[in-house]
Amino acid sequence: MAKLLLPGEIIAMDRRAADRLVAAGSGDGALLYLWLLSQGGVLTPSAARKALKWDDVRLGEAVAALKSLGLSDGAAAEEAPPPPAPAGPPDYTAADITRELEQGDSSFPALVNEVQRRLGKILSTADLKSLYTLYDYLALPAEVICLLVSWCVEEFERKYGAGRRPRMSQIQKEGFVWKRLGVDTVQAAEAHLKRQALYRTREGEVLRLLDIPPRPLVEGERKKVAAWTDMGFEDAVLRLAYEKTVYKKQKMDWDYMNGILAGWHRKNLHTLAEVEAGDGPRRKAQPAAMQAQPAAPGDADRRVREDLERMREFMRRQNQTKGE
Repeated sequence: MAKLLLPGEIIAMDRRAADRLVAAGSGDGALLYLWLLSQGGVLTPSAARKALKWDDVRLGEAVAALKSLGLSDGAAAEEAPPPPAPAGPPDYTAADITRELEQGDSSFPALVNEVQRRLGKILSTADLKSLYTLYDYLALPAEVICLLVSWCVEEFERKYGAGRRPRMSQIQKEGFVWKRLGVDTVQAAEAHLKRQALYRTREGEVLRLLDIPPRPLVEGERKKVAAWTDMGFEDAVLRLAYEKTVYKKQKMDWDYMNGILAGWHRKNLHTLAEVEAGDGPRRKAQPAAMQAQPAAPGDADRRVREDLERMREFMRRQNQTKGE
């Protein structure tokens, strides 16, 4: 007899509800029903999407499944209006920057020196205001800002060539993205950079799968490759979706291919065997070279570790200087 772990607080389910869910074979319906039980039966779409990590389409399909089984009326609770957007960062003055640079216990002066070294230039007053916005308004630790600058420099060189450097305003914009994503600690930044390095590797691999010559992807294409990577599709499935796209559209169509993959993802079909079994007639097996292969280990992780260690040493030296 199986032993249930983490019994904790008990959530009771009517036997008739369980029987209907099992008979229907609706996994998403069962998940949503369990979540609704934990919420006292109140359906708040935004909370459900966040808790279950679903998009609007998947949530809508699960709600419809419960309605068809007579387990929910599908009515959603009224959402609270979103909080007003913040007014934005202060309009820092040159005096604000000077005051911070003259603070004896501030890490900002050392941060300025490190960023200038990484960008290979002396920061202007406007640059210092952008950097101070990251440091003061967004309250990002100096180590995180250094990793942010390093990442932006690498991305800029990758797109535009060796020796090219981003502007501080562009780095500030990316800093707001990091803050919104919760990348505001060294640990979170390290994990984020490793994920971005994986996306970067997959971009080249996906281009090869789609018979597209190597080139930088535009933003919309990059987002799609990142989404497909997060969904966990093997290479053979991406190739199959590409072949279906070309057969239907007579050319590569990113949106059409994305629609195919999104549909398979909703059905939890991520390997070639799962797609063949759950989405139509069987297809001849792909050659071994086309089967999913783990991404070749690059030097992205090594660069992240080295950069992180250098930033930590930079902060240790700064703390030792303060203690003298």
